Amino acid sequence: MAAGAPRVFVSHLAGVPVFDPNGDQVGRVRDLVAMLRVGPRPPRILGLVVEVISRRRIFLPMTRVTGVESGQVITTGVVNMRRFEQRPTERLVLGEFLDRRVRLVETEEEVTVLDVAIQQLPARRDWEIDKYFVRKGRGGALRRKGETLTVEWSAVSGFSLEEHGQGAENLVATFERLRPADVANALHHLSPKRRVEVAAALDDDRLADVLEELPEDDQVEILGKLKEERAADVLEAMDPDDAADLLSELPEEDKERLLTLMRPDDAADVRRLMAYEERTAGGLMTTEPIVLRPDATVADALARVRQQDLSPALAAQVYVCRSPDETPTGKYLGTVHFQRLLRDPPFTLVSSIVDSDLVPLPPDTPLPTVTSYLAAYNLVSAPVVDESGSLLGAVTVDDVLDHLLPEDWRETDFHGEGGIRHGR
Repeated sequence: MAAGAPRVFVSHLAGVPVFDPNGDQVGRVRDLVAMLRVGPRPPRILGLVVEVISRRRIFLPMTRVTGVESGQVITTGVVNMRRFEQRPTERLVLGEFLDRRVRLVETEEEVTVLDVAIQQLPARRDWEIDKYFVRKGRGGALRRKGETLTVEWSAVSGFSLEEHGQGAENLVATFERLRPADVANALHHLSPKRRVEVAAALDDDRLADVLEELPEDDQVEILGKLKEERAADVLEAMDPDDAADLLSELPEEDKERLLTLMRPDDAADVRRLMAYEERTAGGLMTTEPIVLRPDATVADALARVRQQDLSPALAAQVYVCRSPDETPTGKYLGTVHFQRLLRDPPFTLVSSIVDSDLVPLPPDTPLPTVTSYLAAYNLVSAPVVDESGSLLGAVTVDDVLDHLLPEDWRETDFHGEGGIRHGR
């Protein structure tokens, strides 16, 4: 861990209020959700269990947490109000780690866990368990007289998954180190039973990333095996264009039922995309490019580009539009490319460096024309604008490639000796 990275003992988080960016209280922290991992790797903190005003307990991913400060937690304001359900690979830190009897690796001495420290990884929003505060002795009436000490997570045994034995926990833990495309490839080659078991054990964001990389048949199969509310959560976590493509493969009644269960804003984006023909700019685009108003600065633009969840293609440029700054927006003014952002001072207004010569794509532009456009201008992403001049979204090169490659391209093995090997 890098020096200065935030470290928090979980006992200090129990019951603290959770606030949105406007200062309104969302609820209170009731527990933390951790995922065990294979081998000498500390458990990862997936998120918080938050009790909202109605006393419902919901899951708040750590990716939605922007600050863990003295006596409070700050979120991005995006909260899913569905009830929290613990999954097979998950452990509750307060409920299952504290008071647990474990052993010190060096001496084999049995100790009791009194508290757990978590720490944020440098330059990322991921959190891991960092240290344990333990008491020596076997407990009982004299328990409080034992020596207490703080030890590194690696100094304690009893929390990591075993290397042997079959189960979704072990398999999911090994997948954690892989890219979504590689997890999708491994998942595709599992039996249908194991594929569904592993998919059920993945968290929503991870499963969404993996689904985007799977063939359509596998996507439909996995989504159909999930509970409807969870299926809606996973669709919300997917890129809108990928969610639209997946829903278009479902029967009409299933599609409408899932759209109804999704958050209204997410469902509206997906419905808008489904209105376009599949092999057009409108059908290929994502509705979540980086949109800035003319009075934004280069510093504002770079802060948006640095967001961890953005794909490289979407981070390659920002689109300048009059308010509102979400699609569909007010008038599209032009594009600012990432390299230009690096060349100008941070205080420069993006409106002064915008590329307005690049003609945007109409939503009905056919796929061959979109492909030629990206190739001609050496772009990895292009704006899609309607007749009124409003930015509808952006079409990225990865989505174009998905429709140009053979249907079985996902069978490619990228890790064979001597380079790429194709499955037969």
